[in-house]
Amino acid sequence: MNSIKSTLLLCFVFISIVLVMFVISVTRVPQLSLEEMRSKGVFILPRPRDIAEFELRDHTGAAFGRTNFEGRWSFVFFGFVSCPDVCPTSMAVLGTVDRQLQSGDAALAEQFQGVLVSVDPDRDSLETLGAYATAFSPRFLGVTGPRKDLVDLTTQVNVAFAKVPLARELTQNAQRSAAAADAYTVDHTGNIVIINPRGHYHGFIKLPHDPETIRLTFQTLAAQF
Repeated sequence: MNSIKSTLLLCFVFISIVLVMFVISVTRVPQLSLEEMRSKGVFILPRPRDIAEFELRDHTGAAFGRTNFEGRWSFVFFGFVSCPDVCPTSMAVLGTVDRQLQSGDAALAEQFQGVLVSVDPDRDSLETLGAYATAFSPRFLGVTGPRKDLVDLTTQVNVAFAKVPLARELTQNAQRSAAAADAYTVDHTGNIVIINPRGHYHGFIKLPHDPETIRLTFQTLAAQF
């Protein structure tokens, strides 16, 4: 009789362990290893770098500085509104990630912040920038400021940008006066910069950007931080 009870108890314990492992495997948040992230173009710094104070403005007109990065994981793209290809593509990817997170765990979604920093302050007004950034997600922020203040931030996160005049034949076909003065584009680094909830530069994601990679990277970092 005792042997039967022991056998039943062991079977019950075994079944319980299997059920617990199954529940954990189903409910746990998928994560990536450092090797997997690197293979997908995600590079995490061995030691996150503190970011010195800087002063910009978000699209509502409010001051935007280092403290605005604190408390959430910020995925920051540096671009401009009239960018023809890379900027809208990358921002659309971030928008997809934001929607996926909101449709899942609301608490986790609150830890995700998408930010577009315009490196074309001469053309991108706060109003224009706000309309553009929030078109990808109403939760996103558009941020910009004078070139000097932008450089204060970009140099700290290994991002470069430069105004480049368009080809002469294009400017000749452009409208005269004010429109002709806008005949330039802006070359810029295409990385998505990752800033952790302490306001430290944590890593970056290279082009091309993929929603699943970014979502899994965020979930991994949020779970391990």
